Amino acid sequence: MKLPRNLSGADLVNALRRLGYTATRQRGSHVRITTQASGEHHEVIPQHRPIKAKTLSSILKSIAAHHGLSVPELLKRLDL
Repeated sequence: MKLPRNLSGADLVNALRRLGYTATRQRGSHVRITTQASGEHHEVIPQHRPIKAKTLSSILKSIAAHHGLSVPELLKRLDL
C-alpha cells in the first residue's frame, strides 16, 4: 500500500465527503470532520500541505476501521 505523499488537508477533507463526512468545526489549522454513516465518527484533519505520512496513515487507519474497510480499499474508494 502506497500512501499519497502530496495530499493536503483540504484535499483529504474533500475526498472524505464521499463517505458522508462534513466539517463540523475548525480551530486554528485543524478541522474536525464528522459522519453519521455506520454510527457517529469524528476525526481531526490538519490543514497542512502536505500531511505528514505518519499522520495520514493514522487518520486513514481510523477511518477505514470505522467503515469496516482496509486502508487500500479506503484509498480506492476515495480515489487517492
